[in-house]
Amino acid sequence: MNYKIVNIATASGLNPKSSILIIYTGGTFGMSYDETGSLVPFNFGLVIDKIPELKALDLKITVISFPEPTDSSNINISHWQDIGYIIYENYSQYDGFVILHGTDTMAYTASALSYMLDGLNKPVIFTGAQIPIGSTRSDARENLITALEIASTLEEDKPIISEVAIYFNFYLMRGNRSQKLRSSHFAAFESENYPYLAESGVTIEYNKSSIMAFRPGLKLKLHKGFDNNVTILKLFPGISESVVNSILGTPGLRGVVLETYGSGNTMNYDWFIKSLHSAVTRGIVIFNVSQCIGGKVIQGRYESSRILEEIGVLSGQDITTEAAITKLMFLLAKEKNTKEVKKKLIVPIAGEMS
Repeated sequence: MNYKIVNIATASGLNPKSSILIIYTGGTFGMSYDETGSLVPFNFGLVIDKIPELKALDLKITVISFPEPTDSSNINISHWQDIGYIIYENYSQYDGFVILHGTDTMAYTASALSYMLDGLNKPVIFTGAQIPIGSTRSDARENLITALEIASTLEEDKPIISEVAIYFNFYLMRGNRSQKLRSSHFAAFESENYPYLAESGVTIEYNKSSIMAFRPGLKLKLHKGFDNNVTILKLFPGISESVVNSILGTPGLRGVVLETYGSGNTMNYDWFIKSLHSAVTRGIVIFNVSQCIGGKVIQGRYESSRILEEIGVLSGQDITTEAAITKLMFLLAKEKNTKEVKKKLIVPIAGEMS
């Protein structure tokens, strides 16, 4: 792929504090107004002009941009693979990585990268903006400045953050624990089932008990495979038997994230249970995730979820839908044996569930 590369020197001397690679994929962040008032892709070669505060960070920054900025609604598996490949190929050259990404699918991409980057020991910080960088009230400046500061911060010569995270509106969250909940507020993301990793104020306060520990001696491995023969089945009152059977009967279907009510509850209609049981019997992996943004699935707490356990539906516990669907895609591609997929699906592999 023909990436666009820009080197930015914010350091005043010859020995910058840290080196950071920014990967710009597209999204609202990197848009600017031209002389006609139209939004056009931002020229990162001029980023110092737009954000002069970057000079105070004393960093060596390289920006790699996708050949064409991609709206986050169009992000797919190939883009996850491109981002993972860029990080893997440049891993030894940089102290940290900042990914500029559209907000709509940021939590999906962050979750996917957390599984792909096996042995990650450096910060990979996703951020973006609700208002373009060229706008007066843009949140892009603060999000980028603090993401870069977090990505470049060391303690005892080790990065404080050594995992995939999302920084947005003063909070740092574990990437595979985050969800976009708001489209018209600067506080677009939340992490309901896991504490914030850090909060930015006058200083950046790190919640070290919740941060993934640095693990000496790890070597980064890149896993690029994802199987998209999966779907999300969201329950609602009145869902019909024909719709459920149509979804579960999709040719080639291998996995389903079942979005249930509350702590994992479903209707107990005979036809519905038979449909699920038939799918499990055919080898389709069904992963039970709550529609609630907080709390967890506890199969068997109520009678309506006890039967799910009996027919082989797997509990997603407190995992988000974004982390669940990407984990299912990842494991179905990585593991040849369905039993191994099921075994690894219900335990954390990158801090995505308790």
